[in-house]
Amino acid sequence: MAFYRRVGIVPPKRHTQFRDDAGALYYEELMGEEGFSSDSSLLYHRGVPSAIVAAEVWDLPDQATEANHPLKPRHLTPHALFDADTAAGTDAVTGRRLLLGNGDVRLSYVVAGAPSPLYRNAIGDECVYVESGTGTVETVFGVLPYRTGDYVLLPRATTHRWLPDTTDGPSRLYAIEANSHIAPPRRYLSKYGQLLEHAPYCERDLHGPEAVHLAEGRDTEVLVKHRGGPHGVVGTRFRYDTHPFDVVGWDGCLYPYTFNIEDYMPLTGKIHQPPPVHQVFEGDRFVICNFVPRKVDYHPLAVPVPYYHSNVDSDEVMFYAGGDYEARKGSGIGIGSLTLHPGGHAHGPQPAALEASLGAEYFDETAVMVDTFRPLELGEGGRRTDDGTYAWVWAGRQA
Repeated sequence: MAFYRRVGIVPPKRHTQFRDDAGALYYEELMGEEGFSSDSSLLYHRGVPSAIVAAEVWDLPDQATEANHPLKPRHLTPHALFDADTAAGTDAVTGRRLLLGNGDVRLSYVVAGAPSPLYRNAIGDECVYVESGTGTVETVFGVLPYRTGDYVLLPRATTHRWLPDTTDGPSRLYAIEANSHIAPPRRYLSKYGQLLEHAPYCERDLHGPEAVHLAEGRDTEVLVKHRGGPHGVVGTRFRYDTHPFDVVGWDGCLYPYTFNIEDYMPLTGKIHQPPPVHQVFEGDRFVICNFVPRKVDYHPLAVPVPYYHSNVDSDEVMFYAGGDYEARKGSGIGIGSLTLHPGGHAHGPQPAALEASLGAEYFDETAVMVDTFRPLELGEGGRRTDDGTYAWVWAGRQA
């Protein structure tokens, strides 16, 4: 994040003595990006934040991937990975199923009805899209309520846990895990980090913790995902002497926040606008875009659905989260579908969708798109839910 926030109690001067009412020192922790050269926050703990008493192996869910070979566009159906019975006992961390991944980003899906363990991703930032559901994410910075349509942005190494509210059903979560940081696109920001007037959202739309979330406890377990192993990611179970949520206050420009897709203000034009106008976040060698309900092109001869395009530098992944996606009508794609259109393949709308879109003034569709600049491979969840026939829908044939 780029703007300053202060929660709880902090001393008037950083790196100075700060004591509780009994005279005991609080323990100051700097959480910062890029060493000491980028955004950071200072947190003040009651206990020593580095005091671990045990470290054991945490066996992660299957992280293996297989190349998309022979090269094909794919249609995945991640809803099929979970039923009502399994979701009730599944949590948002250990229950994730890997759909697609490469050295820069991993895309997973989970339907969670149970509280997660305390968790920290030490590899990169996480951007979790809430397809449906409500609940809270408790973090070392405080509590974030979430609802349908939220992006939950969790900076690298933020200790947190997911607590779904199952009153209206479990939480359906699409997790985008980076090997880098995730932030608003640089073209939306001033040289000092403020969101500019042409950006499709502003700081008022970003919701961070409002208060600290103090917790007591000893021998507290935290699951940590970190670098290593044959797939570049391994897990460790740390046990801490004191609870990580013993923070009495913090301030700075690095913290978790939520942004709801309904607060994204789409940019439209006289003719069809390319995907970069729909960008919402960026990471290292990938971008995140969202397509939201909007008025469409108003040139009298406009073709509102996308033109055919070749991804010569990127793989495109679309997660269909709501509405009725015009360009994919007739392809078997519905809510909860995920498509992979790989680099080296020209793709676009279903042929019948071109004529059907003419004269349209409004599209009612919600989708989250991830474009990667290295090829994506299929994870266990992706291989299991590939429909096997999507590649041939433009020709109207079976394989």
